Amino acid sequence: MPLTITHAADPVSWDAFLRSRRFRPFLQNWTMGEVYRDVGQEPLRLEVRDGDRITGTCFAHVVSARRGKHLSVPYGPVVEDPTALSLLLSALRDEGRKRGCAFVRLSPFWPDVSPLRDVLRREKARPAPLHLLAEHLWYLPLRLPDPWQRGVPDTVSHHRSEDELFAGMRSTARNLVRRAEREGVTVTRSPHPVSDLPSFLALHEETRKRHGFVPYGAAFFRAQVSQFAPRNEVSMYLAHYQGEVIAASIHMHCGGETSYHHGASTQKHKNIPASYLLQWTAIRDALARGDHVYNFWGVSPEGVSRHPFAGVRTFKTAFGGTMLPLVHCMDLPLSPRYLLTKAIETARKWRRGF
Repeated sequence: MPLTITHAADPVSWDAFLRSRRFRPFLQNWTMGEVYRDVGQEPLRLEVRDGDRITGTCFAHVVSARRGKHLSVPYGPVVEDPTALSLLLSALRDEGRKRGCAFVRLSPFWPDVSPLRDVLRREKARPAPLHLLAEHLWYLPLRLPDPWQRGVPDTVSHHRSEDELFAGMRSTARNLVRRAEREGVTVTRSPHPVSDLPSFLALHEETRKRHGFVPYGAAFFRAQVSQFAPRNEVSMYLAHYQGEVIAASIHMHCGGETSYHHGASTQKHKNIPASYLLQWTAIRDALARGDHVYNFWGVSPEGVSRHPFAGVRTFKTAFGGTMLPLVHCMDLPLSPRYLLTKAIETARKWRRGF
């Protein structure tokens, strides 16, 4: 029976396929499409089937950027074989042209040694001038053998203990966790993350001004928390000190993986290491849930100082873990207008020094 590709309509089978894969990026979760719908970006969901069985999925959305309208694929497609990928790439081209896009931008959640890179080359995909999402992930295995390494059967794995994880941290990080506790910092997991979102947003705005990055908007945060909270797939942690919230974070849960997605803090008590206790609390909770991976999200490559994630590398790597390099962001040009986008982004990359 030939493979078929259609617009997906069943969230249950979509998420079941995602959970069946070795890598399960929550940005390709069905609910993430609803987040984008809430902020005015209609989700495009494509799926490949072999009879009744799904062999590939892809969530995408249109980005109307000044540098060029394009179809964005965050950490996708998710496929089990090259044939499904080829079908999805062809469909993405068609859908992008229908929407007047100059190119399709893919940021796959595949290890950089994945043979699927060869399919992208055959389909004439080009390396993007800039990355779309983090391409060097720092993660902490909560189960051994490492569940993100190929060929590890679940039947021989076992969860690590809190003591083992704590001992695997750098000594400075362990000391800072203990010091935060001695200083009277308390960390709580919000029972009502939607109601507590203003506390996070206030800290996030302060963090944005301090570091000068381009943030997600408040509407996006509200949509993300509101959509995932009823499914128990988001956690918000608040670190309290002397009656104030001085650090906060948002963590996503998908298929046995916890991702540290957003963090914020104040400079008012910058010598109080609340963020270290906050992260350790979230790691302990992930272990208690039976998760197999704690994903710290992006860090800079080792030895690279001028990089968007260079400032968080020391903090995240202090908790132990390992690096997962991903395939670089790739573009599928759809019109000559792509050349203008490429020139603008290449100049921007040069100015930023990475």
